[in-house]
Amino acid sequence: MRPALLWIARTLGLAGHCREGLPEPLKASPWLSRVWQGLEPQATWDCHAHLAGLGDSADSGIQVSSRLSNPLRPVLYAQYLSYINAACLEDFDGPVDENYVRRLLGQMADMPSGVKLMLLAFDHFHDDAGQPQPEASTFCIPDAYARRLANAYPHCFEWAASIHPYRPDALDRLEEAAATGARAIKWLPAAQNIDPADKRSAAFYAALARLDLPLIIHCGKEQAVHNDKLHYGNPLLLRPALEAGARLVVAHCASSGDDADLDSGGRRRKSSFHLFARLMEEPAWHGRLFGDISAITLRNRKPEIIKTLLQRKDWHKRLLNGSDYPLPGILPIVSPSALARAGLLPREAIPDLRALREYNPLYFDLALKRNLDWQGHRFSPQVFATRAFFTGENE
Repeated sequence: MRPALLWIARTLGLAGHCREGLPEPLKASPWLSRVWQGLEPQATWDCHAHLAGLGDSADSGIQVSSRLSNPLRPVLYAQYLSYINAACLEDFDGPVDENYVRRLLGQMADMPSGVKLMLLAFDHFHDDAGQPQPEASTFCIPDAYARRLANAYPHCFEWAASIHPYRPDALDRLEEAAATGARAIKWLPAAQNIDPADKRSAAFYAALARLDLPLIIHCGKEQAVHNDKLHYGNPLLLRPALEAGARLVVAHCASSGDDADLDSGGRRRKSSFHLFARLMEEPAWHGRLFGDISAITLRNRKPEIIKTLLQRKDWHKRLLNGSDYPLPGILPIVSPSALARAGLLPREAIPDLRALREYNPLYFDLALKRNLDWQGHRFSPQVFATRAFFTGENE
């Protein structure tokens, strides 16, 4: 975001001020202290944190579509500016790639030792022949970059690979990812041209099951891309992967949008969350189907979904916390006040949570979710104790 635009946005309260180093009074906030009640920091991994940049460092390998930075594409350009501000990249000199990591490390330093982020790689859009199509890709974050950061900062980071299942070397890449420390695989089907029910993915699913490597897959509406593949986000398309024995983590619990009810011939549409809930209720998938709660607090999510997730205590052992960073730093899309009006957050918590976001959006997201409350129902600590799921320590 150019300096003039950034100043205007901050003046209007649409952009954060990117402060660093939590002040002592904020550290002592009861709403921040509540985060760690019944929760061990070393058990706490944020399983959904995006890497980003411009590919302007020597060795990141990041590729970004020119469409994102083109003012003639106002929707994509607005998203691009929001992400830049949310990660505070305009406040630092030097390569954007390095500053993004610097900001992540600064936020992690505010948290107790042991807390980690799982950094997500992101493969290209591929055509139906399995060939990468950079011109059709919004961005690409190579596996090698995510892996290198996790190896360089093992006290802060883990990583997830992203491998398109149609590519000819998909199984080899999957084996390499597992052997070099990947904790999961990440797909965004609409943005990458992946039909989760396509038979071409059968061997990939079998390998995921054999390697016991979970797949984090976006389901529901996808708003970062605009193409004719949005139906690939239908949760009901996940059954072939589940039948193959793979463990699946449905990103955001499919909490946005609607999809064709394929169980009724596709003639009716249901909310994507409704279809996700249907799968969660099927006994066969109780050890294989999970959901992450990243992005559920965004303004475009219905409060009723949060209330359902809070009340479904039987689901809590199958829910995993993630932030969807850098989204928590985009001020207009996460509103503690709106959550309080919906009865989901104590009004007294609002000032401290707002102040916390100015310094540390990652910590803000964690504190916000730990303070959500609907008629006495809160997320169990096990929702945030995600390390065991990705390391196999709970098996």
